[in-house]
Amino acid sequence: MSTDGEVVVSVRSVVAGYADEDVLHGVSLNVPSGKVVAVIGPNGSGKSTLLKAIYGLLHPRQGSVMFRDRSGATHELTGLRPHAVTRLGINFVPQLANVFPDLSVRENLEVGAFVHAGRFHEHLERVLLTFPALGTMLSARAATLSGGQRQMLGIARALISDPQVLILDEPSAGLAPSVVDTVFATIKSINASGVSILMVEQKARQCLSMSDYGYVLDMGENRIAGTGEQLLHDPEVIQLYLGNRGRLGEAVLRLRREFVT
Repeated sequence: MSTDGEVVVSVRSVVAGYADEDVLHGVSLNVPSGKVVAVIGPNGSGKSTLLKAIYGLLHPRQGSVMFRDRSGATHELTGLRPHAVTRLGINFVPQLANVFPDLSVRENLEVGAFVHAGRFHEHLERVLLTFPALGTMLSARAATLSGGQRQMLGIARALISDPQVLILDEPSAGLAPSVVDTVFATIKSINASGVSILMVEQKARQCLSMSDYGYVLDMGENRIAGTGEQLLHDPEVIQLYLGNRGRLGEAVLRLRREFVT
């Protein structure tokens, strides 16, 4: 898929998986500077595995992941560990375990700011402009926060490292509809500040509506790609992935996999 603007993350023909089983079979995508890129698809299509391969939580068996930093230097991410990827300018908010529950809100943010030793207060002030509610609960243990507050803390903990690219895995998972709207509004605000966003999300319609570009994965392969607007109106995407028909489509795809294999 062609994209406008300088590409900051380039994934090319990545093969990755767990133990002896490949989950991704040659997946490619681009994240242009300052844009929101969505990855959607049925459960088991490899979406989270792709994010882990980019961030260094999983090392690809084949293919490459390249990153262009703010200085214009290009880095090969394949083989790097997550802390090294974070130092380069990419951070990741997983769907689960995205905060340390036994630490306070402040301590969670201090952990996130490890790449800026000695500049924590400066970065804290900046993050609290985006998450003012966290400022009133800095001493509270993360375990006492609501689901929505924990999600906001998880994003804030990643954002305090001043990333060039923020990777989000299912940011709306398990949240009430009203909280989901707040989370998506926050993501829009972060993107408006200049941070590129790569996001996996099951709420495909809402995700695509705020995305510049989107990729549909199916069975670990690229299936469809286009702008967010194009995918919202693509008949195949509507039939298989959006709304109630989308849930039906996932069931059809699962049956198809069983019979094919």
